Amino acid sequence: MPTRREVIQQLAAVTVGGPLVRTARGLLAAGAPRLAVPSEAQRAWQDLELGMFVHFAPNTWQEKEYDDLSLAPDAVMSTIDPTQWADTAVALGARYVVLVAKHVGGFCLWQTESTDYGIRGSPWRDGHGDVMAELASACASRGLKLGVYLSPRDDKHGAGLSGRCATPEAQAEYDALYRRQLTELLTRYGPITELWLDGSSVVPTGDLLAQHAPDAMVFQGPQATIRWVGTEDGFAPYPCWNAVAAQDAGSGVATALHGDPEGDVWMPVEVDVSIRRPNWFWSTTNETNLLPLDDLIEIYYRSVGRGAQLLLNMPPDRTGRIPAADAARAKEFGDEIRRRFERPVAETPGIGREQLLSFAAPQRIDHVVLQEEVARGERVRGWRLDGMSWGHWQQIGAGSAIGHKRILPVRPDGYTMLRLRVTDAQGDPLIRSFAAFNVGSAPPRSWPDPVSLWAEDAVGGWTGDSLSLDLTAKVPFAATYRLRLVAEDGSPVQLRDLDLRIDQTGQPTLARFAPGRSDIVLLTMPVAGRTVTLRARVRGAARGTALLRRRSVADMNRTVAVFLLL
Repeated sequence: MPTRREVIQQLAAVTVGGPLVRTARGLLAAGAPRLAVPSEAQRAWQDLELGMFVHFAPNTWQEKEYDDLSLAPDAVMSTIDPTQWADTAVALGARYVVLVAKHVGGFCLWQTESTDYGIRGSPWRDGHGDVMAELASACASRGLKLGVYLSPRDDKHGAGLSGRCATPEAQAEYDALYRRQLTELLTRYGPITELWLDGSSVVPTGDLLAQHAPDAMVFQGPQATIRWVGTEDGFAPYPCWNAVAAQDAGSGVATALHGDPEGDVWMPVEVDVSIRRPNWFWSTTNETNLLPLDDLIEIYYRSVGRGAQLLLNMPPDRTGRIPAADAARAKEFGDEIRRRFERPVAETPGIGREQLLSFAAPQRIDHVVLQEEVARGERVRGWRLDGMSWGHWQQIGAGSAIGHKRILPVRPDGYTMLRLRVTDAQGDPLIRSFAAFNVGSAPPRSWPDPVSLWAEDAVGGWTGDSLSLDLTAKVPFAATYRLRLVAEDGSPVQLRDLDLRIDQTGQPTLARFAPGRSDIVLLTMPVAGRTVTLRARVRGAARGTALLRRRSVADMNRTVAVFLLL
C-alpha cells in the first residue's frame, strides 16, 4: 500500500500537473474525462466552507425587512462595532464575512461619493465613519476574507429588481451611479472574495469585475461564478452537483436545481440562512426566532455536509452590535462543529475505485467525511461504504455525489476497517480525503431528507410515473426549448413515451432527446401562440421538478458540437 505522502504526491501530479484546455464544454483537463472544472479562485472559495452575512440598514430601526425610506440618515446608526462582528465570525468558525453594504433601500454603509443617502449622514463618528473600512481592517487582522453585497435594486434612486429603471434616461443615470458605487467598493478595501448581486443585475459591470476583482466569486448576474441554493431555509439538496449547463449559468439566476454532473460550467452552490430565520434584519420582536443549536447543526449537515457553502446571517441590533444571545449561539455552534469534525480518528487520500482505512484495534466510528479532489472535475457518480465489524463486511452507507464534501453519519460500532468503493465514475476517482470520526453525538434526524427548491424556469412537476405539462404560457416564441426533469431525491430520471401536442395534434418529430440524455428533451416550436401540452412516462423517481428554458444560439451550437463528437 502506498504511503500517505506518496498518494498526496500522486494527487498533486494529477490535479496540478496536467494542462487544461478550453473546449465547447468549458475548461477541461487534457486527456481526462470531459468534465467542467473549477478555477483556482473557485477551489479556494469552496475551501472556506462557512461565511458570515451581516444585514444592517435603516430598517433595523423600522421593524421591517425593507427600508421604507421614512428615516433620515441622522436618525439612525449612532454606534456601530464592526470589530465585534469580526470577533463573532471567528467564534462562529467563519472564514469570510459578507457585508450588506447597500440593501434594496439604497442606504450605503461606506463613504460613497455617489449619494447622500448613507453612513456619512449618520451621527456615527460625526459622519466620518466607514463601516466597510473598519470591517475590512478587523477581518484582515483576524485572517478573515471580505465580501460585499451591493443591491442592484435601489428604492431611493428608483431602480427596481435587478437595477432596472423605468426609462432609458433613468437607466443610464442609475447605471453610472451603480458603477461608481461598485468601483469604490472594489478599489478601496482590499481584495474582495465574494460579490453579491442579489436578484441578478442589468447594469453592465463585467468590465469592472475583470479589472478590479477577477478572482471574486460573483453571486448572480451575467458574470456569476456561484449560485443560490434556491431556498432560505438553510438546506442544500443531495446530490448537490457543482456543474450546470452553460445556458443555465448564463441566466444569472441558476439555483441548485440546475446542478448537472454533465454540465459545462463549474458553479458551486451557496446556502444563505439567518440565525433569526426567516428574518434577515434584527427587530424588537424576532428574538424568539433565534435558532437553537440543534437547528444550526441540522443546517450544517444539510449544507456543508452536502458539498455546499454556508453563509449564516448575524444581524446587528440598534447598538450596532450583534446581540449577546446571538453571538453566544454562534460561538456555541462553532465550538460544536469543531468538537465534532476537527480531529479524525484516521484519514487518507487516494486514487482509484477502492480505498481502505485500517485500524490496529476496533475503533468506534459514527461519521465518515468524504472529499473529492475536484480540481479535475466531479468524477464520482456513485459509491458505497463498507465497514468491517466482528470479522464481517457490511454496507454502512452509499450515495451518488462526493464533490467538495460529503458528511455521512454511519451506524456507531467498533470497526477494524472501512472501505470506500466507487461504483460509478468518469475516469479515475480522485479522493482528497477519506476520514473517519468518533463524534459521540447523533446526527440530526433529518440529515438525509430531500429539499424543496425554487428555480425561475420551473414549469411544473410530477408525482408517480407520469408527467403532464401545459406549456402554452411557457413557450411564447417560435424557438427550441430545453426541458429537463430533476428528481426531488437527486436520483436519475428517464423520460419515455413522449407525447407532444400542439393544438391537440400530435407532433412526434418536434420532441427529441438531447444527445446522450434520457432526462432532457428538446422541444421545437415552429410557431407561437398555440396550445402546447406534453405528456410522458417517468422512470427512476417518484417526484420532481420540470425546468424549461428557451435555448440560445450558442447553446444550439454546443449541441451540434456534441453530435459531431459522438
